[in-house]
Amino acid sequence: MDEHLQIILRSIIAFSLLFISAKFLGKQTISKMTNFDFIATISLGSIVANLTFNTSVKIHHLALAFTIFVIIIYSSAFLSMKSRKARKFLAGDPTIVIENGKILENNMRKMRYTFDYLNQQLQEKDIFNIHEVLFAILEANGTLTVLKKPQYRTPVIQDLHMQVVAESRLPIELIMDGKIVERNLEENQLSLKWLKSELNKKSVLLNDVAYAVLAGNGVLYVDTFNDHILSPIDKE
Repeated sequence: MDEHLQIILRSIIAFSLLFISAKFLGKQTISKMTNFDFIATISLGSIVANLTFNTSVKIHHLALAFTIFVIIIYSSAFLSMKSRKARKFLAGDPTIVIENGKILENNMRKMRYTFDYLNQQLQEKDIFNIHEVLFAILEANGTLTVLKKPQYRTPVIQDLHMQVVAESRLPIELIMDGKIVERNLEENQLSLKWLKSELNKKSVLLNDVAYAVLAGNGVLYVDTFNDHILSPIDKE
């Protein structure tokens, strides 16, 4: 077989195997990863890379190795669901790194977690003063979860005793890319006549609408093809 054709076929097989395994293993494997997820993902990627370019290795050998890794990952996920001990062993435990505004250096040292990285992750959450933090927990996947002290938390509507507009459903997309999403209209007992009426209230023609969505609180958001912005701030 021609070498170029062989690489093309191996690439298609590799992509297909990777896609099928991703669908099989679920979203956890491609989300923010634990140590086990990281090792599993790197291993799968290495096998697929070899399957694509290493023509000296037989396809069925790499396919077998790939299948074994998928089975190991799936079995580990299954054990994690059934056993808390297995879940802790494979994924690890969260670690408290700040308690009541005090940094727990011993916990950070055990996790090989630096002050620079702590500051970076706090700043990503718009926290520049450690005294504001009640608890900061380093999760098993490397993310930092922060609970601020009560006096530094952003107030919510309930705190302000304001009237709340009830939302009983998800937003409904009615027009996308200038085309009416008829299925969404039918499933929510909305008519085309109603939609046109709502657009008329906003002095917008149906043909001018690029995107329209009905929010959970009943408010219709409409965006037109012509935004009437003479000098856009960011223009490609």
